[in-house]
Amino acid sequence: MEIYKKGIIFVISAPSGTGKTTLCERLLKILPDLKMSISHTTRQPRPYEKNGVDYFFVDKKNFEKMIVNDEFIEWAEVYGNFYGTSKKVIFDLIKNGYDILLDIDTQGAKNIRKLYPDSVLIFILPPSLKELEKRLLLRNEDKDIIDKRLSKASQEISQYKFYDYVVINDSIERALNDLLCIIYAERLKTKRIEHNKIDEIFKK
Repeated sequence: MEIYKKGIIFVISAPSGTGKTTLCERLLKILPDLKMSISHTTRQPRPYEKNGVDYFFVDKKNFEKMIVNDEFIEWAEVYGNFYGTSKKVIFDLIKNGYDILLDIDTQGAKNIRKLYPDSVLIFILPPSLKELEKRLLLRNEDKDIIDKRLSKASQEISQYKFYDYVVINDSIERALNDLLCIIYAERLKTKRIEHNKIDEIFKK
């Protein structure tokens, strides 16, 4: 019997190369009532990406117009491209009874916490910076890009204490299980339960 209120915002942050995307995809397959919030971005789509599925791809002019119209919960510039979380996307998901998964950076996570104090913030760590470097090297990216990502990773990792949970991804299966445990536990917290349903079940 389902007794919890849907509408929890789960924020996941992690340095590039930590395995965050894979973990989010696995979570969405296991939990059909968990939906990914699709961000808007000004960067060009990669060959395998689809508009409205991976991102909402917009040009810089339209993105800036959305900023002026206060349409974003949070937005940031990353490596010269803009990324933002739409208020409407979040509102529509909550209205339709879903929990929400947000894949955003540490700056965005802090903005979400200010607007939604009950949101759940999860930081995913690599086993070490050396292991993270190995994973980035497997992507065959330029050395200067890898160096930038490692530098940014160190800055992001320094923010982990701001988060509610920390998950170390030294094994995809173990990290996935940790994330599932967090989600299940959060759904069963007293403050998230439909108290009227409990009262109906146990009324005298």
